[in-house]
Amino acid sequence: MSRKYFGTDGIRGRANGLITPELALKVGQAAGLAFQRGDHRHRVVIGKDTRLSGYMIEYAMVAGFTSVGMDVLLVGPMPTPAVAMLTKSMRADLGVMISASHNLFEDNGIKLFGPQGFKLSDDVERQIEQLLDESLDKRLAQSASLGRARRIDGVHDRYIEFAKRTLPRDLSLDGLRVVIDCANGAAYKVVPEALWELGADVVPIGVEPDGFNINKECGSTSPEALSKKVREMRADIGIALDGDADRVILVDERGHIVDGDQLLAVIAQSWKEDGRLSRPGIVATVMSNLGLERFLNGQGLELVRTPVGDRYVLEQMLSGGYNLGGEQSGHIILSDYATTGDGFVAALQVLAVVQKLRRPVSEVCHRFDPLPQILKNVRHKGGKPLDDSDVKSAISDGEKRLNGHGRLLIRSSGTEPVIRVMGEGEDRILVEDVVDTIVLALGQAAA
Repeated sequence: MSRKYFGTDGIRGRANGLITPELALKVGQAAGLAFQRGDHRHRVVIGKDTRLSGYMIEYAMVAGFTSVGMDVLLVGPMPTPAVAMLTKSMRADLGVMISASHNLFEDNGIKLFGPQGFKLSDDVERQIEQLLDESLDKRLAQSASLGRARRIDGVHDRYIEFAKRTLPRDLSLDGLRVVIDCANGAAYKVVPEALWELGADVVPIGVEPDGFNINKECGSTSPEALSKKVREMRADIGIALDGDADRVILVDERGHIVDGDQLLAVIAQSWKEDGRLSRPGIVATVMSNLGLERFLNGQGLELVRTPVGDRYVLEQMLSGGYNLGGEQSGHIILSDYATTGDGFVAALQVLAVVQKLRRPVSEVCHRFDPLPQILKNVRHKGGKPLDDSDVKSAISDGEKRLNGHGRLLIRSSGTEPVIRVMGEGEDRILVEDVVDTIVLALGQAAA
């Protein structure tokens, strides 16, 4: 059954386009009703990133939740993983993160977490969708049972202490110069402070949010500014988070980018050596490079692949008993510590390896040579370009040309009107030609 509101990562779209105050209010009511279980006072934790529309959505959701009798705890700008952690530790019935993650400020979104801090299952999302399309007037709380809302302090300190506790007690970042790019997003206060408390020489950028500049030419999707700053400051490492800090990309001392696949390789090998892997393998998506899979196999570890989306990675980790998983984009899930991707905690695990080995980041974070991988996006205005006969023919021809020496992955984005075309293989020129042919056909079909 296709879903009307929820994509691969909550509900996301243009602010005041898809994401209106009316929708936010209704989501608050529907989610509030879906999570009222038992006679206790129900409560919800709401965090957000720094985009301008966060105010509008936050207050609309407060109205929705309180109208069905839920108390609301507002934590302000906080990383998505912090909201997930607080939902569980504060015994809330529900957590909400108002964010469009790595998108620019014009978009916004609503991510929901259950009482244990996990993203909602497809079944629960369908329940909420059903309520969204119903009249809820008769299910609103009586006047005396309405919820209350309040802002709470001290949550930054709670997250900083949580993050620091993921490292060995005696480990210090003393002697490391770290450039941290917070994408003018949710982590702009907590992460530079946490790094400083751990002993690092911290150079922060992307820490001046104005409502409009989240992810703009900064953060994990635009790491060029970070690369430049690392070289300029002669730093040991650069860390780039995205707007809600659930993903991370690193930059080595030479300014070269280190993606999520290399980070997974570093952590997997380190955890294997320390006996910390719960199973001899990790979970990643179909987008992860074949080079990662070959590297892990050489370490006696398997790579279990899932569809794109950190929720699918987590589902496989939980069902298969794995404690490490992630995506090439930098969503890294360390289930010993967190219930969702945490860019900062993942970066700390890599910093621990750097400190332990006392070697440059360029050496520590180059575990394998990736196979040439070409990824191109085709934006469309709706419809189903993938059903076009010329597109199907181009895909079929491309698969024949690669013929076992590479792979193709074509999929619609779950968060924006984009079709992603990925080709991978040992012959870069062949892969590029195959991808370009498919992109051309998709462009004509989309037009």
